[in-house]
Amino acid sequence: MLAGFIQELVSYFEVGGFVMPPLFLATFVMWYAIGIRWAELRRGSKHSVRELIRRYERPKGRHAPAGLIDAAIFEALTVAHKNPPNLRLWLDDHLASFERRTKQYRALITSIVATAPVLGLLGTVTGMIETFDALGDMTLFSQSGGIAGGISQALFTTQMGLGVAIPGLIVSRLLDRKALRLRSELAQIKDVVCTEFGQGVDPETGTPVAES
Repeated sequence: MLAGFIQELVSYFEVGGFVMPPLFLATFVMWYAIGIRWAELRRGSKHSVRELIRRYERPKGRHAPAGLIDAAIFEALTVAHKNPPNLRLWLDDHLASFERRTKQYRALITSIVATAPVLGLLGTVTGMIETFDALGDMTLFSQSGGIAGGISQALFTTQMGLGVAIPGLIVSRLLDRKALRLRSELAQIKDVVCTEFGQGVDPETGTPVAES
């Protein structure tokens, strides 16, 4: 079974030409990055931010954080209980790592999605060059495939490039929307914690309001 899979993989490489190894590598790296990003964007509890803050304020409600929002609330309350000056600035610093987690691997996935069709197009151009060379020599078949081999390579690499890019683009957009919601909730955590612990936020400027 393994030998058959390897033989099939080698045949794919032979049909697609030199662009196939980079495309296969890009596919593996892209889906690995998508899997890691999907795990990092796990929200955790389904309760609202305010309800989770109330639960974590109670000693019985404290437990190991189950997701990004739970962990962020746990961290925010830990900072708030220390009663630091300029609480909002402290929360910005401590929750910055959670905001970075929502963007992890995004640039890599986007780059691969954009590059895969270009690699497929490169294989298409190479296949068409081979096709025209075969037409010039009037050879239907040659050692490199001739007209039939060139057309096959041109179509196959285009299909492979699109097959990598389209699913990656769809999943990437879904993850981006999820990351946007999580960043909005992280901002809400800061506002609620500042309000609950005596330091409000100016609704117009978003800056902390000092206690009177």
